[in-house]
Amino acid sequence: MSQFDIQRPVVELPDQDPDPVFSDDELVWTEKEKEQIEQYKAKYPEPDAAIMSVLWMAQEKFGFLPPEVIQLCADTLDMPFSKAYGVATFYTQYYKEEQGKFVLDVCTCFTCQFTGGYDILHYLEEQLDVHAGETTEDGMFTLQEVECLGCCGSAPMMQVTNGPYVHNLTKEKVDDLLENLKKGEIPKFTSVTLPQDEDEMGGNRRSDAETTDTYKTQPRSKTIK
Repeated sequence: MSQFDIQRPVVELPDQDPDPVFSDDELVWTEKEKEQIEQYKAKYPEPDAAIMSVLWMAQEKFGFLPPEVIQLCADTLDMPFSKAYGVATFYTQYYKEEQGKFVLDVCTCFTCQFTGGYDILHYLEEQLDVHAGETTEDGMFTLQEVECLGCCGSAPMMQVTNGPYVHNLTKEKVDDLLENLKKGEIPKFTSVTLPQDEDEMGGNRRSDAETTDTYKTQPRSKTIK
């Protein structure tokens, strides 16, 4: 045992040499993907600056980012694995493990916490019979607790699979969301307008939005004293 071995880790350490999920034959880019990567690289002075876009493309292709997929991205940009791994593990939007069909990212930062973010998270845990960080047995839902998603004015809120936000959450809204997702119905993008812009902007910041909403003052969470 070396002086650098961690004998009693605070959290469980990841497997340092996991079995690959994808074979070498699968770890290849199509010609179209290669062309797209070249376009990403052309935007920056150095190729490795395109790592976020390439990781995102890989996630769209493979579903998640096990080490061998991160290695593919690193090799593609001629950069160290450790650097690519650091980017992939810094952002929760990159999935390092296989996820459910729908990933529910519930914000529990201060504003969402104060207005019921943890209430919503715990309600989802009860409804889905999983804890945060777990996936339902049927592979339909992965539930995650995440940091600020930048939508404090419509707290509590969540994001669905790195896509649309669901604002001003209530238990009733959660129930409707789960039922709709089970039917394959993704929530539509909702344009949320600041109260002071209601009159000047007609209640909508985006002319292409199919649904609109307004920031509401949410009641304080019952669990906050």
